[in-house]
Amino acid sequence: MAFATIPHQTYIPLPSGSGGKHPDHEVLLSQVPIHIVTHASQLPTEFLYPSPERQLVIGFDCEGVDLCRYGTLCIIQLAFPDAVYLIDAIQGGKKLMKACKPALESGCITKVIHDCKRDSEALYFQFGIKLHNVVDTQIAYYLIGEQQGQKRSPNDYISFVSLLADPRYCGISYVEKKEVRTLLREDPKFWTYRPFSELMVRAAADDVRFLLYIYHKMMDKLNERSLWQLAVRGALYCRCFCINDNEYADWPSTPSIPDNFILEGNAPEGEILSALHVPPGKMGCVIGRKGASILSIKESCYAEILIGGAKGPPNKVFIIGPEKQVRKAEAILRGRMLWNAF
Repeated sequence: MAFATIPHQTYIPLPSGSGGKHPDHEVLLSQVPIHIVTHASQLPTEFLYPSPERQLVIGFDCEGVDLCRYGTLCIIQLAFPDAVYLIDAIQGGKKLMKACKPALESGCITKVIHDCKRDSEALYFQFGIKLHNVVDTQIAYYLIGEQQGQKRSPNDYISFVSLLADPRYCGISYVEKKEVRTLLREDPKFWTYRPFSELMVRAAADDVRFLLYIYHKMMDKLNERSLWQLAVRGALYCRCFCINDNEYADWPSTPSIPDNFILEGNAPEGEILSALHVPPGKMGCVIGRKGASILSIKESCYAEILIGGAKGPPNKVFIIGPEKQVRKAEAILRGRMLWNAF
């Protein structure tokens, strides 16, 4: 396929050789083009037509105005080992997004992303895309910590900037991200302007070009149980804010517990997602003053508790984790709401 000449370029760090089994200091910096995509024909064939014979791993991210059901998804970024593609969802419109739908829903293409929840919500409500088969580096980061005996604080949050700064993964300062965040505060429509400015192209590419390198580093650290948890939690996080009337029946099933875990007698507890409705006016008692109530619940339950908030879905609390811990969190939350009814 012949591409038009694109002046934009960047560097993708990849482990030398194959499989990422190399000492930390062996990093190959590969200069690659950045393609701005407004038509499906500008995308690689192996992306547009996923196949079990061609398993792909790509870096993935989205940019937009308030990425959620109510916002505007503007750009999808893809990082391949040999190129970065910036899919222009504004210029390409629904036709281009429809062409991308099979790949984003495919189990044959692994999408490496940092914190998939709002990206998945925007894709689902704006374009009907059910994001599937993700490796969420935020989830992987915490699982690696748990393997190493680190106890996670209820308020822990690893941003992409902090992940890049961690010397175990990249050890670089991502100052451009702060610059873009400042611009977004001044002008929330920053990602809607066309043509792309040099800053927009560079910032969009920077959000994905490190992901494949981080992916290889993390895969080397994760044990078999953590890999299963990563797959399950990634699936649950993808559908977290995508609440619908059929309780996710149209989404792919979450990965089952591996047979060898069951045979060995050390099978982990299944993990679930629960969406708990909060009656009007009761969200305050759930959260508490300065978040004290929700923090105490997180401290007593080994589960992730997320609130839809102003971006939606409103009046919903989402709980993800081992089933017993999720049910425990549900009971505490219902008790808080009932107690404050009197």
